[in-house]
Amino acid sequence: MGNNILIYLMGGAGALFVLVLIAYFILHQIMSKNGDLKKIKQLQQGTKEQKFSSQILSQKLYLIYRKIPGINRYLKKLRRRLEIINLEDEYLIRTQAAKILTKSLIIILPITLLIILLTKSDIMLLLILLIFEIFIIETLMSGAVDKIDNKILKQQIDFFAEIRHAYHEYNMVEEAIYAVSQNDELEISRQGDRIYEILVSDEPEEELEKYYDIAPNSYLKEFAGLSYLTKEFGDRTVDGGSLYLKNLNNITQEMQIEILKREKLDYVFQSLSFIAAAPILLIDPIKNWAVSQFSFTSTFYEGKGGLIVQVLLVIITFICYMLIRKIKDNGSNVTGGQEENPWQSKIYSSALGNKIINLLIPKKNTKEERKINKLMKDAASKSKIEWIYVNRVVTCVAAFFVVFFLFIQMHNMAINYVYTQPSADFNIVGQMSAADVIKAMEITNDDNIYLDKYRGNTDVTQDMIVKEIKNSSFYKGATADAVTAAAARIYGKLQTINKEYFQWFELLIAFALAIVAYQGPIWMLYFQKRMRQMAMEDEVMQFQTIIMMLMKIERINVEMILEWLERYANIFKSPITKCVNNYESGAWEALEELKNDTTYQPFIRLVESLQAAVERIPIVEAFDELDTERAYYQEKRKDANERLISKQGLIGRGIGFAPMIILFVGYLIIPLVLIGIMSTMQSFSSMQSMTGGATVQSVTSLQGAP
Repeated sequence: MGNNILIYLMGGAGALFVLVLIAYFILHQIMSKNGDLKKIKQLQQGTKEQKFSSQILSQKLYLIYRKIPGINRYLKKLRRRLEIINLEDEYLIRTQAAKILTKSLIIILPITLLIILLTKSDIMLLLILLIFEIFIIETLMSGAVDKIDNKILKQQIDFFAEIRHAYHEYNMVEEAIYAVSQNDELEISRQGDRIYEILVSDEPEEELEKYYDIAPNSYLKEFAGLSYLTKEFGDRTVDGGSLYLKNLNNITQEMQIEILKREKLDYVFQSLSFIAAAPILLIDPIKNWAVSQFSFTSTFYEGKGGLIVQVLLVIITFICYMLIRKIKDNGSNVTGGQEENPWQSKIYSSALGNKIINLLIPKKNTKEERKINKLMKDAASKSKIEWIYVNRVVTCVAAFFVVFFLFIQMHNMAINYVYTQPSADFNIVGQMSAADVIKAMEITNDDNIYLDKYRGNTDVTQDMIVKEIKNSSFYKGATADAVTAAAARIYGKLQTINKEYFQWFELLIAFALAIVAYQGPIWMLYFQKRMRQMAMEDEVMQFQTIIMMLMKIERINVEMILEWLERYANIFKSPITKCVNNYESGAWEALEELKNDTTYQPFIRLVESLQAAVERIPIVEAFDELDTERAYYQEKRKDANERLISKQGLIGRGIGFAPMIILFVGYLIIPLVLIGIMSTMQSFSSMQSMTGGATVQSVTSLQGAP
């Protein structure tokens, strides 16, 4: 009975299984015809965990980089800039930061290995190059972030075009921005969402001021400000069209001009930073080639002269590299967030650093203090005066110790050259054979015995060395002339060694160069000021565009225009800020003081128009030429950008190729020519001496003949 029940159960289960299979095949056919199976597979594919995900890898790398000393410093710098672009999107910030840092390390690590292979014989040059890589990695990261910022700028053009269509549909600024900002795949959508939240918030003015501090570029500031003014005061119909859309079109045209400007600057400056840095990598290969082909050059390349030229080349390369970055940064509106607690601040906050810096900083309200502050403002420097003086002190101290140890290293190199170089006559071309090298090194090793014995003894004479040599086994059986020549050679080496010590005038040179280095940060501010002055025309034209957008909005006044100009100013920010602060005490007087604070004539004419709008005529009439001659000002703006880029490119190429020219001319051609001429003259002198000696001997023999 029990067996029969088991059989029935097994048969029922088998039949049920067959029915399930039949039902599955029927459903599979039906779903395949309807396309439902394909949709389900797509949904499953989207929810399956991938074996490899670049984003997950980036998140893991971010956590690793954050724990590594040194690298975490670069990670924080990247974060400060990416936080502005990716508003409150922590996942995307970490992903982009890890990807940029990883790509930079992939480029830097092979360069590091190449540097180690090429300069492993020169420890000092190796250390300099490794330190120099710190600046190269910053350039790579800055360039990567600039690409993201330029990508957002290009997205803004399409974003504004879509807002135009959405505004026609909704006829409400905030609704149009909200509708267009729903694309989560674009970086600009996050900015649109933020602007929408500002417009619908309870305190839009306060939130707008906060957004001005974190907006990626000035064009988004203009867009947010105009959207707020339109929402508050309403739109107007001007020349048969919406004033808001006309202003939106003006901003778009400004962005197009800026995009073209950045692309041209990128083209002009592409690879210039690496061209400026490349000569350092070629120092060792050029030295090895010159010594292998022209052995007489070893006295220069392995002596003090070669070391001095190397150090000068490294310093010039470093300066040129920094200047190129300054020129390139000046051409872009991209600005990174200022570090709240940089290393300068940490030094100044220490007890010793605070005392030293406070002794050097000019006293408050003195002429020197006003001069430094004005220079910092003109250069658009974001540093504090305390940080500038920390830079000056650190640069001064570093320069002194570098020069001090450089002199010590030069003396050690000269002594080491005497002890290690083969003692033989120089060949003008080529190298000595292996047998000649062995013989020459035997002579050098024997000479070193006498050098060690008499080193530091200033009373030793050549005759004393001759007596020592005659008793040595190495010169057993040598002629008197050979012994005299060897004694002269050893005596010459001894004189060289005894002169190689740190002297008082070298200390004075170290102090003098330290003073020069102390002025370095100030000279850099002057250079930055000069580059900013070149961009004055471009900034005034930006002011004209802003005024043209604001002047037709109802309830706009001169004070509001000044506040907008202050918000977007860079070169003229300090005098405009002063004018805004003094405006309440007297509008005309504040504007008159603004005119006196600058000497740039186009900006003065702009201020005079603002003065006319304060008391006599409406703002629209004061700036009517901006609207009527819009096309002319646009062409003028393009021409000004072309001239600015041309000037920057000319300066940049001159600075960028300077280290390469110095490398080949100062480190290769000039040493080859000068040392070659000296070696040739020395060879002729030796030949003349030998000829003269032979002639005297012949005459003597003839006189003694019967």
